[in-house]
Amino acid sequence: MAEKNPGGHAGAAGRAPTADSADAIRNVVLVGHSGAGKTTLAEHLLAATGTIQRIGRVEDGNTVSDFDEVEVRQQRSVNLALAPLVHNGIKINFLDTPGYADFVGDLRAGLRAADAALFVVSASEGVDGLTQMLWEECAQVGMPRAVVITKIDHQRADFDEVLATCQDVFGDGVAPLYLPVITNGHVNGLIGLLSQKFFNYATGTRAEKEPGPEYEAQIAEHRDSLIEGIIQESEDESLMERYLSGEPIETKILIEDLEKAVARGSFFPVLCSGTGIGAIEILEIITQGFPAPAEHPMPEITTLDGNPVKGITCDPDGPLVAEVVKTTSDPYVGRISLVRVFSGTLRPDMTVHVSGHGLADRGHEDHDVDERIGTLTSPLGKQQRGVAKGIAGDIVAVAKLSRAETGDTLSEVDNPLLMTSWTMPDPLLPVAIQAKSKADEDKLSQALGRLVAEDPTLRLENNAETRQLVLWCMGEAHTDVLLDRLAKRHGVEVERIDLRVPLRETFGGQCKAMGRNVKQTGGHGQYAICHLEVEPLPSGGGFEFVDKIVGGVVPRQFIPSVEKGVRAQMERGVVAGYPMVDVRVTLYDGKAHSVDSSDMAFQIAGQLALKEAATKVPTLLLEPVDELAVLVADDYVGSVMSDLSSRRGRVLGTEPVGTGRTLVKAEVPELELTRYAIDLRSMSHGTGTFTRTFLRYEPLPSHLASKVTAE
Repeated sequence: MAEKNPGGHAGAAGRAPTADSADAIRNVVLVGHSGAGKTTLAEHLLAATGTIQRIGRVEDGNTVSDFDEVEVRQQRSVNLALAPLVHNGIKINFLDTPGYADFVGDLRAGLRAADAALFVVSASEGVDGLTQMLWEECAQVGMPRAVVITKIDHQRADFDEVLATCQDVFGDGVAPLYLPVITNGHVNGLIGLLSQKFFNYATGTRAEKEPGPEYEAQIAEHRDSLIEGIIQESEDESLMERYLSGEPIETKILIEDLEKAVARGSFFPVLCSGTGIGAIEILEIITQGFPAPAEHPMPEITTLDGNPVKGITCDPDGPLVAEVVKTTSDPYVGRISLVRVFSGTLRPDMTVHVSGHGLADRGHEDHDVDERIGTLTSPLGKQQRGVAKGIAGDIVAVAKLSRAETGDTLSEVDNPLLMTSWTMPDPLLPVAIQAKSKADEDKLSQALGRLVAEDPTLRLENNAETRQLVLWCMGEAHTDVLLDRLAKRHGVEVERIDLRVPLRETFGGQCKAMGRNVKQTGGHGQYAICHLEVEPLPSGGGFEFVDKIVGGVVPRQFIPSVEKGVRAQMERGVVAGYPMVDVRVTLYDGKAHSVDSSDMAFQIAGQLALKEAATKVPTLLLEPVDELAVLVADDYVGSVMSDLSSRRGRVLGTEPVGTGRTLVKAEVPELELTRYAIDLRSMSHGTGTFTRTFLRYEPLPSHLASKVTAE
């Protein structure tokens, strides 16, 4: 770490950094809420290693990670971006992720591609609920983590308070390695707690000094707790006895035990960063404390028919297993796939097997195709720098894999394999769109296909009932980015329209009705009369057709015609144009003509009879009701339950889930849920999640039914 080797960094400006073995690679994902400073931190790290010559600013739109047009305009990350660099002979692949909840797909892709995580927390804003949830998620899989408190030179920064918050929220094992030195509100440098050295940055370069006596008490307090934490994680049980007896422990031993605990994911060092401060210290903990790819567990691998495959390791000479973690489509360059190689070696011009399974419900049809690898590059923002190969453990970009989509597996043609896809939340915000012009309509299908291939959190639905094209998105910001890409990247203009929820109709009572279809004006006419009795069935009863014709008043061959006509009219509805359900129709009488009666004549008569029945008894509109399961922090349970009641929901109960969270179950009409993804996020400060499952149809309240019928 920095305390062992305070200087020495190798840059690679203009050249793509490479690694000869997986041991010389670190894959690190930057995680934190929007505005915490992840992209700015990446800029400082790139500059500290000479990878870039000038530090960009998010506000100026010239950072390496935020190069997309949308990111420049919105001044925030919306895509996963790769920023590789070299420090002390180790290639570090930084994966800068979006911090806004709408873009959780790219965040999870970054977690999948990485072997360790840097949790970025702003010294002026603290920890938000989403960051806490991600910390717990990483803890479940044992991912090594470190915390970087950024913006320590901000005028509202409070390092001590944010450090205490991190220790409280993230739990045991969180301890600082460095303390910022602040003089007259200005951060001059850092004090290393293990080495007890002052790294002075006041002149713009890093100089090592002895800390003044005024820092002795502060150093002693934090150093003692740090050493105790390291010793608790040490595999040498004698260290604790030696420490408690007052025997000094060598700094070298403490650092070695610290590095092992960090790599295991049981100890989480806290570092700090400001303008020109802290980059070298962060790079040192990454290169010496974070695990190499070979030390990280391999995701589950199966054959194409689902049989588990064991024994595959992070070996450049092993069978090829790689995964597409990000796909982008450019109208001019074509499709570019960001690929994490887990085993084997990827080379230009080799033929690979592309497998995609398990996301058919989101518009990603299962596919197995062979494709030829194009150019291999190492991206640095929008700059693509050619590389000769991608070895196990590395991340590279592959050009022109025409069928590969985000989440697909690349493997050998004669040994096709499949990696279990990472967990992806369901998109729960429906947005109905339509093309603005005929020209846009012609291009819309292809453009949407490209968006779906890029983004597994997007689900495309062509609703046959409402005849609407619906994008299921993660939230409002996700929707805005998708529509912006349609317009700017693919040249397709669309407009949002009101979402229609598929309702149903049914009869509110029993009645008899006649359908008369008599047209005899010379030549072959139409003659069909049928008498029907209609009555409602219980919810979920479907449709029943009962034949009670006696004496042949309706010839046997025309009875199915009446049923066919009734079914056709039920599909079209009789009041508001919605399908009719839960009805029993009984044909009990009618008349026919020996010449003019026909199949079509009795179909029309059946339709007319059903329409007449709608004038004799009330016709009810039925709305779909979903079962809702809302997982929310305990602090927001009251607000969520009150909100569900205001949505005509029925709360069924609550149950605790883990520590500090509650699952609220309710039944809520779908009409009240079209914007719930946005409203829940607002109520729960981004920490609430929910799932919905169709339950049944129920009568729509009369005042709402009248409004729908009028429309």
